[in-house]
Amino acid sequence: MFVIGTAGHIDHGKSTLIQRLTGIDPDRLAEEKARGVTIDLGFAWLRLPDGREVSIVDVPGHERFVHNMLAGVGGIDLALLVVAADDGVMPQTREHLAILDLLGIEHGLVALTKIDLVDDPGWVELVAEDIRALLADTSLAGAPIVPVSAVTGAGLDELLAAIASLLGALPPRRDLGRPRLPIDRAFIVEGFGTVVTGTLQDGHLRVGDELAVEPGGRRARVRGLQTHRKRVEGAEPGTRVAVNLAGVAREDLARGMVLTSPGWLQPTTALDVRVHAVRELAKPLRHNREVSVHVGAAETRGRLRLLDRDELAAGEEGWAQLRLAEPVAAAAGDRLVLRTPVTTVAGGLVVDAHPGRHRRRHPATIAALTSLARGSDEDRVAAALAAGPLSAAQVAERAAVDLATARRALAALAASGRAAHLSSSERWAPSTWLDRLADAAGGALRAYHRQFPMRPGMSRGELRTRLGLDARAFDDVVALLADRGVLLDARSHLRAPDFVPSLTAQQRTEADRYLAALERNPFTTEPPQPPPAEVLSFMESAGELVRCQDDTVFHATVFHRSAHRVLGLIRDHGTTTLAEVRDALGASRKYAQALLEEMDTRGLTLRRGDARVLGPRAPEFAA
Repeated sequence: MFVIGTAGHIDHGKSTLIQRLTGIDPDRLAEEKARGVTIDLGFAWLRLPDGREVSIVDVPGHERFVHNMLAGVGGIDLALLVVAADDGVMPQTREHLAILDLLGIEHGLVALTKIDLVDDPGWVELVAEDIRALLADTSLAGAPIVPVSAVTGAGLDELLAAIASLLGALPPRRDLGRPRLPIDRAFIVEGFGTVVTGTLQDGHLRVGDELAVEPGGRRARVRGLQTHRKRVEGAEPGTRVAVNLAGVAREDLARGMVLTSPGWLQPTTALDVRVHAVRELAKPLRHNREVSVHVGAAETRGRLRLLDRDELAAGEEGWAQLRLAEPVAAAAGDRLVLRTPVTTVAGGLVVDAHPGRHRRRHPATIAALTSLARGSDEDRVAAALAAGPLSAAQVAERAAVDLATARRALAALAASGRAAHLSSSERWAPSTWLDRLADAAGGALRAYHRQFPMRPGMSRGELRTRLGLDARAFDDVVALLADRGVLLDARSHLRAPDFVPSLTAQQRTEADRYLAALERNPFTTEPPQPPPAEVLSFMESAGELVRCQDDTVFHATVFHRSAHRVLGLIRDHGTTTLAEVRDALGASRKYAQALLEEMDTRGLTLRRGDARVLGPRAPEFAA
């Protein structure tokens, strides 16, 4: 299904023409009917001669209500530019046409209305010539011009035939599998509750769907769908649809919000855009100019930060970032319009809906934006991935491609070494991102080893904090960096591949002196003075000594020799006791008890009342 949108100057007969074509008065408001002036968006539908139905969005023509016009015109497939034959081209004819051009609407026609008020056929042709000249440098260049009268009916059949012909040549709306409905109306229907309307984009809606309203993240369920006042079970992209929602109140909704499938469309306060100034711009747009930003059905204030120049003159294009006063739910590929308080000044194509802040006149930034806007699917996916790590769905959103295309491109990038898959978190990252992490991790580990040469390595938690990663991404990164040979993963700690813990010469001398004293007098009542705690921990981790739970310390050789003696006693007699161990070793009760408790902890012995028997690890123990 397709949507036609009107455009044109006030009082050129847009609403009258729509009513004559459809039998539906698009003016909904009492004030509109009383004044005879369209103030807000109106809606109707039309059955073409071939039986197809199309939706119509009728827009106000007064310059004070251009913001309302912009809320409805963004989702149309075909523009119906209305110009009155008795007036000809007028200011809002030009502004509305400029808006259609900025939005990239390439299909349309002109209804040259009110021909019943013009007696001279030559005048009608002169107006038509003016219109052709006006269209020549726009996206509607060469559009058919059909003279009509809504009063007499003259030309209406020709107009319908032209509409049918143009729509017949259009491709179907894209389906990215992620429906979006920019809300242009929200209201209450008695007996049904909350209803919103809009033009559906990028995916299907079905009764029962669970949806999100962005910005805000409120959840809602589709209770019912209507198209052209008929109940339907599903709606396809390009459909004007009314959605009856459960779970969300009318007061929580506003024009400009977006109804969509949950999880993928994140509101943003920054947009990277390819911006195009209108041809009739009176003064150049300067860097950091405040503008009104219209995207989808939303309107907010913003700052235009020009990235590749200081000002944008009439008809020029450039790269810019918009910093928005309020979040909007926009996506890459969306078109937008920029206005000053009373004038349309520029439009743009969103190439990144979630950018970081850029340096101005930065070649790498401009190159990345160019790839996003003009590259192949793979190039756009690669450019979108630059901010990684991202899920495949997030990449698809940023690159304005469907999920299947994003996944194919990511697999190709990984095969060529340009991307890495973070499997446990199901995210992807560019190889350049992993390169930066490799440099950071390697540098952090080397610095840590210099500062703490005795420690076996840095804890996982400390390195994760230094790299600024969440737990799942960190585990993936560690595995990838281990494969690259950047680090060694010892589970509890991480170290550089060529690092071996060591003591300084002075510490080694002190440690050897302590070990010798432990070996000479292993069970002395006056143990030798230990080295500093960190040296003691190093010796323990190096297997040079055994420290028991009560902080009794054995030389490693003494511990193994004594434990072997205890196991021998048990094998000879079936059990042994604390007293028997004390006497066999010639040790005090303290040392005998510390030895046996450590052997219990290691599974070499098991305590049975006052006796010890062989533990499960005894067979594999070697002195």
